[in-house]
Amino acid sequence: MLWATAALVALGFLIALEIVARRNGVAGPIPAQAREVIFPPKPGPLYGGLALTMVVLTWRQRFLAAAFAIGVDIVFVLVRWAVDADVPEDQYFGNGALWAILGCAVVAITRRTGPERLLMLKGVGLGLLLVTGRKTGDAWLLITAKTRPTVLDPYVAMADHALGNPSWLAGRLLRAGGPVGTHVLDLVYAQLAVAAIVVALYQLRNVAAERRFPRHHLVRTFLLIGLLGPGVYMIFPVVGPIFAYGPGTSGTGGVEWAVADLWPHTLPPVTVPHPVPYDGITPRNCMPSLHTAWATAIFLHSRKGPRLLRFAGAFWLTATLGATLGFGYHYGVDLVAGVVFALTIEGALRTFDRGWDRSGLQFVAYGTAVFAALLAAYRYLPMEMATHPWVSGPLVLLAPASVIYGYVRTTGRWEPEAAPALRPEPRPEPA
Repeated sequence: MLWATAALVALGFLIALEIVARRNGVAGPIPAQAREVIFPPKPGPLYGGLALTMVVLTWRQRFLAAAFAIGVDIVFVLVRWAVDADVPEDQYFGNGALWAILGCAVVAITRRTGPERLLMLKGVGLGLLLVTGRKTGDAWLLITAKTRPTVLDPYVAMADHALGNPSWLAGRLLRAGGPVGTHVLDLVYAQLAVAAIVVALYQLRNVAAERRFPRHHLVRTFLLIGLLGPGVYMIFPVVGPIFAYGPGTSGTGGVEWAVADLWPHTLPPVTVPHPVPYDGITPRNCMPSLHTAWATAIFLHSRKGPRLLRFAGAFWLTATLGATLGFGYHYGVDLVAGVVFALTIEGALRTFDRGWDRSGLQFVAYGTAVFAALLAAYRYLPMEMATHPWVSGPLVLLAPASVIYGYVRTTGRWEPEAAPALRPEPRPEPA
């Protein structure tokens, strides 16, 4: 019933988003995904979705599915080469992975019965959720740009004075560090989904043997963050310092749209903020920082893995924070909100798994209140935060610290205590 309910909710959400997207002249997620069965696919986690689907398969079935996907991709490449089709860069492969996922669905319906059919369909659903989640996010971002003509960057820039404008400092440090650091951070930032898939595959490594999914895993948190985050973008539209105070990047923005060309060489002056207009194509995707939220979720879910996975989780979180600031994609206060956002969602999912535990509900309520208080302060108290940084700065940092403490304290109570080792009873010596 839970999986059926989740499927119905996801379908209803996709249909609603499709309607909203079409009304705003934006391509919706459903046709964008359907066209990739034949047309060149946009870069995205298609093979990552296939990898998640294959957690329910045996090793022999995994090799067959992977060979089928690669074979289909080779056929598509040869046909496009033969007809001299115009294929955009980085869009040569991926159709085969989608065909393999859909093929697993066909096999589940036609060749499986009972629990085996249900398990395979769960794997297909998990893979398709990851693949479709990317299309859903793209549609969400375009909707934010179309429906929010003004942005609140001046408010966030003033509030960021409380933290010393870390994006300006990180931007200058990244430029002074040379191209190596820039390439590493760019790779980390762009391949966040790959890191999430690696951690998820470790958590789901026993699904095929145990014939069931664990109660909680990273994919749930990852998808829920991506589902709820854009809703906050609509409430608090922000484009980021490289756009609002710089030349823009990735083909959007420009100095003509910026409040002033200041990032990262000159700190923004303390002035009374007001909403400013911005172009109709740059996503308003800064508040909160979902990259920070996703990296936080990866860090949390890697804690119970082997040492290498724990190290990778910590590295990915640290490097993501550096990239979001150093590239000018986010303000420091965005990152603070992203950490609180991720911990609150993670706590809510774990509380749901425990049957709405009272301590979990209290933590979720506290995390939600802290998140709302941060957004309200950024919007209505930015001048006070900018003019009294020695007071507002510690308070801003205390907010995520208190949520981190609450999360560790609450979830620590749920962890099973290790049973004490039994001492062997002394045996009486033989007479």
